[in-house]
Amino acid sequence: MARPPLVLERVLPAPPAEVFRHWCDAGSLAEWMRPAEGMGRASVSLDFRVGGRFEIVMHGERDYRQHGEILEIEPDRRLVFLWISDWMPPGEQRTRLSVSFEPAGTEETRLVLVHDELPESDAYAGHAGGWARILDGLLGSLATRPEESP
Repeated sequence: MARPPLVLERVLPAPPAEVFRHWCDAGSLAEWMRPAEGMGRASVSLDFRVGGRFEIVMHGERDYRQHGEILEIEPDRRLVFLWISDWMPPGEQRTRLSVSFEPAGTEETRLVLVHDELPESDAYAGHAGGWARILDGLLGSLATRPEESP
């Protein structure tokens, strides 16, 4: 049995196309995809296309491997992933992650992350805090981006 979807929202200081690009690039994901304090840069492989596979290994006291498939891509608007967490209990590892990108003002994006099909197990509790820290990392990455020249 699955719990209700986990939903997190953030308003980020960049237009949707730029925020979207941070999700499409393995190097960018490696910088900010960290769900816990003290985790270093992640190892990421990404075949960015519908049906493409991805793998994200988050390095900390132990490694946390996430992998799966890209199910939907609407450029600058929405991404949907089959999200498999190896550290979740067997039979509860396959979930779905959706991320939408909406304009919020002239140079901002309202990002909505929905992680659903999460199991009833104790592993559910850590997802809200982990995704919040990951989105804080994305915010930090956007805040430190170099200024574009005209």
